[in-house]
Amino acid sequence: MTDPAAPAETPLRQAATVVLVRDGTDGLEVFMPRRNPRSEFVPGQFVFPGGAVDVEDRDDPGLESVCFGLDNATASAMIGVDHGGLAFWVAAVRECFEEAGVLLARNGKDHVSFDEPSTAQRFETLRRQVHSGELRLAQMCEDEGLVLELDELRYVSHWITPVGPTRRFDTCFFMAHIPERQEPLHDGSETVESTWIRPAEAFAQHAEGKFMMIFPTYKNLEPMLEVDTVADLLAWADGLIDIPALLPAIAVRPNGEFLTLLPGDEGYEEAFANPPPPGSTP
Repeated sequence: MTDPAAPAETPLRQAATVVLVRDGTDGLEVFMPRRNPRSEFVPGQFVFPGGAVDVEDRDDPGLESVCFGLDNATASAMIGVDHGGLAFWVAAVRECFEEAGVLLARNGKDHVSFDEPSTAQRFETLRRQVHSGELRLAQMCEDEGLVLELDELRYVSHWITPVGPTRRFDTCFFMAHIPERQEPLHDGSETVESTWIRPAEAFAQHAEGKFMMIFPTYKNLEPMLEVDTVADLLAWADGLIDIPALLPAIAVRPNGEFLTLLPGDEGYEEAFANPPPPGSTP
C-alpha cells in the first residue's frame, strides 16, 4: 500500500533540446541563451534552446507531410519508442524557433532566409504566435509552404532527470549548424541574454562561477572540446550509434550538498537505490 504521507513521484515530461553551432573566427562556437533569473526552472543558467514535446504532435498522422529527411517510424526506432518519435525532432525545431528565432526549414530547395526586413518581420510575428500556442508549427509550415529540415538535426544524447528535482524531463538532445542568413536572438522573456561562445571558454567561465550551467548542459558541451570545426563535430555526431538514455542519481553529502552521479561512477548504485524525496532538490 502506498504511504499517503509520502510525496508523490514527480512526473516525467518528454522534451527536446537543440545545440546550435557555427564556425567562429577562433574555432567552433555554440549559441547559449541565459534563462530569466526569475524563472522557476533553472533560473539564471546558460542553456540550449529546448522545451516540452507537443502531445498533439505525437499523435498527428499528418506530421510527416511537413517534415523532410525523417519519418515517424525511423525517428521512433532511434529513440526507442513505439510511436510518435518524430515529435521530438519537431519539438527541437519549434523550440529553436521560439527561443532563438532560428527556423530549420526550407521553401522548396532554398533554406528560409530572413535577409528581407519584411520577411524577418513576418516570421517574428509567427514566432510569437507559435510561442504563445496560438499557432502550431505544423500549421505555420502548411500556411507558408515550408518543410522542416529534420535532416539538419543530429541526435546526440538522451538524458532523464534523476529523482529529486521539482521538475523532471525525458529529453533528447540534438545538434544543428545554424542556417545561413539567420542570426539567433534570445526571446527576452524566458531567456534574457545570449551569446556565441567557444566550449572551452564556457568551461573556463563556469569553473570561475561566471557562466552557470546545469549538469546535462555541461556534459553535452564536453564532446565539443575535442573538435575545431562544425564539420568535425557533425562527423562525430554521425558516427554515434545506440545512444543510451542516461539517468543520473543524486547523492546527498554529509554537509547537505547534492552530488550528481552517472552510471559507472563510484556511489551511483547506492544513490540510485536511495534517492532524495521527489521534489526535494532544486
